[in-house]
Amino acid sequence: MAEAHIEKNFKIKHLPSLFAKAFKAWNDDDPWRLSAVVAYYAVLSLPGLIVILINVVGSIWGTDIVQGHLTKEITVVLGEEAAETIKVMISETLNTEKNIITTLIGIASIIFGATGVFYQLQISLNKIWKIEDSGKFSFKRLLTDRARSFAFILVIGFLLLISFIVTAVLGALNGYIKQVFPDIVLYVAYLLDLVLSLSVVTTLFALMFKYMPDTKIRWKTVWIGAFVTAVLFTLGKYLLGLYFGTANPGSTYGAAGTIVLILLWVSYSCLIFFYGAAFTRVFSLQYGHDSHTLSEILTDIHNEKGRSNNQEV
Repeated sequence: MAEAHIEKNFKIKHLPSLFAKAFKAWNDDDPWRLSAVVAYYAVLSLPGLIVILINVVGSIWGTDIVQGHLTKEITVVLGEEAAETIKVMISETLNTEKNIITTLIGIASIIFGATGVFYQLQISLNKIWKIEDSGKFSFKRLLTDRARSFAFILVIGFLLLISFIVTAVLGALNGYIKQVFPDIVLYVAYLLDLVLSLSVVTTLFALMFKYMPDTKIRWKTVWIGAFVTAVLFTLGKYLLGLYFGTANPGSTYGAAGTIVLILLWVSYSCLIFFYGAAFTRVFSLQYGHDSHTLSEILTDIHNEKGRSNNQEV
């Protein structure tokens, strides 16, 4: 923290400097390699991740409806061919013609695989926040990290459920607005959809920035960084959709085109996410929003207990 120049209050005129510092910090963390690693694990985690989301949200909303919504979103981002391939992957993963032992092993494999991408994101965030890894293997820590990753899958499921409910309400509201104010309904629908999307994505990024790295970050910093990341991510999603729709970069890879598209989309999205994390850290350093690593927190607790014991003696 000592190397940062601490400002008292944030001002809009500071943004160019913040973005420039964040870019330098982002570039120093080798984001291309980090993104490639996460993209690789995302491909392995994708079937399990989608299956868990379909079952969690589908238990309330309906699996067919949820699968239809997810397929629609995938089609918008990656195209119809990729969406159809992913649908086949989901169908194979959901195949129930198995015995009990095979089913249990399959469930464990799905959960372990689905949490892999979040585990790698946690490692990457620790690197961005300059948190040193002890290098010692701990089975307890492995289980804790995997449990935390699974919790984020459930969080995504909850946010999807909220998004579906709000979308349904907005759909009914748009119908009413169209009858009363037919000329502005398209603008209202677009604005409401944009606000909903930004709110959901900002909340998800805020939770990831707050709880994924092994450091304690103030909520004030988290929300600012999450909002900036959400805006960049929404813009990037639109640009990536245009790029994939016009250039079709997966076409030259034949049958492997879908996998390549997924790798590219996750990799590019991670570049944006990691820049947002770097921006959050720079903002924290710039305005004195101190963060503390888990080891520092435990040390403080230990020291506090030691002082209490000395006082009792």
